[in-house]
Amino acid sequence: METRATPLRRRPAQRRSAERVQRMLDACAEILDEDGYDGLSTTRIAQRAEVAIGSVYQFFPDKRAVAQALALRNLELFGDRVSGLLAEQTFEHWSDTVGAIIDIFVELHRSVPGFRVLRFGDVADVNLLDDSADNNAVVADRLRQLIVHVFGVADTPEMARAVAIAVEAADAVLKMAFRRDPDGEPAVLSEAKRLIHGYLAGHIERA
Repeated sequence: METRATPLRRRPAQRRSAERVQRMLDACAEILDEDGYDGLSTTRIAQRAEVAIGSVYQFFPDKRAVAQALALRNLELFGDRVSGLLAEQTFEHWSDTVGAIIDIFVELHRSVPGFRVLRFGDVADVNLLDDSADNNAVVADRLRQLIVHVFGVADTPEMARAVAIAVEAADAVLKMAFRRDPDGEPAVLSEAKRLIHGYLAGHIERA
């Protein structure tokens, strides 16, 4: 499963144009933090990014496309940090990565502008990352690919299903943690790690 290549109408050909697009995404993130998705508009993005409204429409057809580009940037950041974690640390089993991966998600939620509102796009559209799959499925697929590559485990339908279920369960419990505390209620975060690790460890034993 591949994420949509880009929501851009056209790719920026010059460095200055690429920097302008990144400013638009940064502006989108700031507005999401302040007023949520309902408060987002292309006009506000242009004003915050200090670009002409025509510059926004040059690259994006509407606010949904800007949010989509930001969600894809979030996913890439998450994937890069998970990749770095797997390269730097040694885990006995791939299920043992659960706590560290959840910690990465929590840190993004706490520190990356716009992430606590948009995350991977559900606030805008459950199919924001890919028309053919829901956002959690795209995240699960990215994690599955990393696990298969790093740990050399068999890429079976059963393994893919286990990762997909783990992502769905983690998503629900993490939402609960952040509803109770803007930084994530520690006790609930701890239970999320225990729940998902226990499920995946059990999957390994059954396999």
